[in-house]
Amino acid sequence: MNTLLNYLAVLAVAALLLAPALYGTARERRIDRQLRGAAAGRSEARGADRARKAQKSSSRSTVPSTAT
Repeated sequence: MNTLLNYLAVLAVAALLLAPALYGTARERRIDRQLRGAAAGRSEARGADRARKAQKSSSRSTVPSTAT
């Protein structure tokens, strides 16, 4: 019985020591995923801007002229 309690005490101390490190690692991975997603969205937006600038004049919408 004494051995079991000692084993459980060691496991409890190990869990208390590892919990903050594991929580921090999980948080860092979540932040990294968010940063990668934001960077990917930004690069896609840049590609769309380039595509918009590369449009031909015939593909642009026209505004009727009011000059007579």
